[in-house]
Amino acid sequence: MQEILRSNDPTIIAFASALLSGEDIEFFEIDVHMSVLEGSIGILPRRLMVRSKDAFAARAVLRDNDLHVSD
Repeated sequence: MQEILRSNDPTIIAFASALLSGEDIEFFEIDVHMSVLEGSIGILPRRLMVRSKDAFAARAVLRDNDLHVSD
């Protein structure tokens, strides 16, 4: 799996998740529970992971919608 997005903003994660779902790209959100444990004050970012074979398409979808992606 490859990380394609890291953000402290839950709205960006939700937007990216919707975009990936719309393109039928499976993803997994990690660090969700860690951000809840820290009190949701935004110190620990959440990350979106995709399969290596889907990484190129996922990055393209996110870039096309002006989201900064991890390289």
